[in-house]
Amino acid sequence: MSVQITIQSITAEAFAPYGDLIDCAGDPDMIINLDKCGRYHDRANMDFGTGRAGLSLFNAQLRTLPYEFNLVERHPLGSQAFIPMSADGFLVIVAPDVDGTPGTPIAFETQPGQGINFHKGTWHGVLTPLSGSGQFAVVDRIGDGNNLTEFSLDTPHFVVRV
Repeated sequence: MSVQITIQSITAEAFAPYGDLIDCAGDPDMIINLDKCGRYHDRANMDFGTGRAGLSLFNAQLRTLPYEFNLVERHPLGSQAFIPMSADGFLVIVAPDVDGTPGTPIAFETQPGQGINFHKGTWHGVLTPLSGSGQFAVVDRIGDGNNLTEFSLDTPHFVVRV
């Protein structure tokens, strides 16, 4: 037996229970650099608790649809932001927390030029680029303590496009 999940278009509102959609939507908050640059200010609620912000680079293998997964994870001590280093969207899998375990997963696909920030403690799938280079800048918590909880799902889940 398996579970099929259909990809949803990502919006700031739909993704809000899990984190922040990072993009340049709307007018810039300010114009800087001699009027040559729009600044879209403070687009993610970064939370590092007692740690500090760390900037890492990830180089993930591209995946294909249908995409099969059975593992989700969360970071209980800090948020985690993924910013693609190519103009490609990527698959984002999240699940609500149900009494300390993941509920039913859902899948979003970002658009080119969008990144995401998972709120602290959000259950999510692994980094899943579907096209592009697979390179991402990742901002997350660096510090003492175990900031990773993994959970294996009882049944395989398949993500498909409608």
